[in-house]
Amino acid sequence: MDSTQLLKGVLDLAVLAVLDERDGYGYDVVRRLREAGLEDVGDASVYGTLRRLFKAGALTSYVVASDEGPHRKYYGLNDVGRDQLASSAATWTAFAATMADLLKERRPS
Repeated sequence: MDSTQLLKGVLDLAVLAVLDERDGYGYDVVRRLREAGLEDVGDASVYGTLRRLFKAGALTSYVVASDEGPHRKYYGLNDVGRDQLASSAATWTAFAATMADLLKERRPS
């Protein structure tokens, strides 16, 4: 099974979950997702997701000066983002439980 297709379906949820822990800038979010086990996540996909979630009103943003290069744009959850995270997490949990039940019931041929 191609994990990149699965990742596309849950990237919003994964980004919201990472930002629920603490605010982060683009590459920080990418790094944290990869450290969590989503090694196949692409930089461009995460940056696009951050911009889309911000535009949809789920994230706040602010700029912080960096000693190591250009300023960094940080993102954090607001109330809309927290609501979206809760709703998406409930949907994912129900879906994952259904799939686990289906796979547990599999019988070898």
